Amino acid sequence: MQELIAVVTITVLAVISPGPDFAMVSRNSLLLSRRAGVLTALGIGLGVWVHVAYTLLGVGLVIQQSLRLYAALKILGALYLIYLGVKMLRSRAEPAPAAGLPAEPPPAISDAAALRTGFLTNALNPKCTVFVVSLFLQVVQPATPLAQRIGYGAFVSATHVLWFALVALLFSHGAVRAGLLRWRHGIDRAFGALLIGFGGLLAGSALRR
Repeated sequence: MQELIAVVTITVLAVISPGPDFAMVSRNSLLLSRRAGVLTALGIGLGVWVHVAYTLLGVGLVIQQSLRLYAALKILGALYLIYLGVKMLRSRAEPAPAAGLPAEPPPAISDAAALRTGFLTNALNPKCTVFVVSLFLQVVQPATPLAQRIGYGAFVSATHVLWFALVALLFSHGAVRAGLLRWRHGIDRAFGALLIGFGGLLAGSALRR
């Protein structure tokens, strides 16, 4: 029971802490659509299974003990975040609608693209790597049955999906979205700068090792 309580508590605290996942879901649900935000959240939940899978297969122990491998993962994740950030910074400002005319609909994004964005943002996120590896190697006991470990992985994934789906619902709420969309281009640039900042911090910490 103590192990279960520890897994639940650590997972909830880790998931709600801000990071690249939060930035991407917030941005997609606010500037694109509620559907895009929820699908990004689902992609994040699928990305969690990448970390769970290699941890259960024993690769997590190798990552934990190999500074070079972990640094390489950090660099890869940093490059992806910087790539996303640059794309947002290069987005073009849209002209404001004339008085009395409805606002332009948000730019379209395919379901597959939203899922892929969420999946890659999480799967390449070293923060999630550290969280999952530490959880399974330091909190979950070696004697814990495999089925129970997989259940923990399912809980971690489901918690990500639930939390970020709630974030998507909040940022795509009519009143919130309508009030913020007038600054759409500025918000896109702010999220882009935020992701580049995350990427820069990751790359810097990897190169200092």
